[in-house]
Amino acid sequence: MLYKSAADWRDAPQKKVLLFAMSGLGKTHVSNMLRESGDWFHYSVDYRIGTRYMGEHIADHAKAEAMTVPFLRELLLSDSIYIGSNITFNNLAPLSAYLGKPGCPKRGGLPFDDYMRRQDQHRTAEIAALQDTPHFIDRAQNLYGYDHFVCDTGGSICEVVDANDPNDPILKTLQQNTLMVWIKGSDAHTDELIRRFDRAPKPMYYQPEFLRAKWAEYLAQEGCAESEVNPNAFVRWTYSQALAHRQPRYEAMSNWGITVQAEDVAQVTSTSDFEALIADALESK
Repeated sequence: MLYKSAADWRDAPQKKVLLFAMSGLGKTHVSNMLRESGDWFHYSVDYRIGTRYMGEHIADHAKAEAMTVPFLRELLLSDSIYIGSNITFNNLAPLSAYLGKPGCPKRGGLPFDDYMRRQDQHRTAEIAALQDTPHFIDRAQNLYGYDHFVCDTGGSICEVVDANDPNDPILKTLQQNTLMVWIKGSDAHTDELIRRFDRAPKPMYYQPEFLRAKWAEYLAQEGCAESEVNPNAFVRWTYSQALAHRQPRYEAMSNWGITVQAEDVAQVTSTSDFEALIADALESK
């Protein structure tokens, strides 16, 4: 690992970490706190996906929707108005909206083939954004003068790597350049994530083999055609199974770094708290 001990970590002139966990366990909260301290550069993988790698897809989708409105179509064709994505670290709605949900078009769903095409675009974008991490570490220091760096990954990182392969190119790059930190949630955290998702189901990226299997299972269970699927009902049905599918993948990734508990992360309110939490985890590694 990048830091062999708690002492190495405390004494390091450059602290470089990567946070990975299920969405909702504190990655972005801690990253924002570190950035706001003024000493840390915050690299958001989801923001990079939504701007550099999928920004054009997102904007073109919004334009296509606007073109169905005659008034807006005329203004767009005459270059009188501009439509773009206003994605931020804390508002990834444009990316989620583009990913969409499969099912009945009248309920806001996408044909399954179109949905899978967008899923594949996200996979390609996520891999590229993760592999950009070393570039942003250098950029943060050389261009902006930040010694400390936090990579805030998306919840689907475990779906695009093979933690059981010691030569996985993405994980090797990340481990060589950062201390990988898994924020591990409890069963209670998982239950709360499921309740939160049930209240407001959001699009997300799934491993293609898992997604195709669940889609076929859902169609058979409900006895309906693809165009009759309620998009929100499908993603609600899939979510808890997706979390169970991801848990062992996160567990395997934890061998590439260290583990901290989500309840401990929730108590972090300062950079010194965070640095102490990492030191304690390294001490017990």
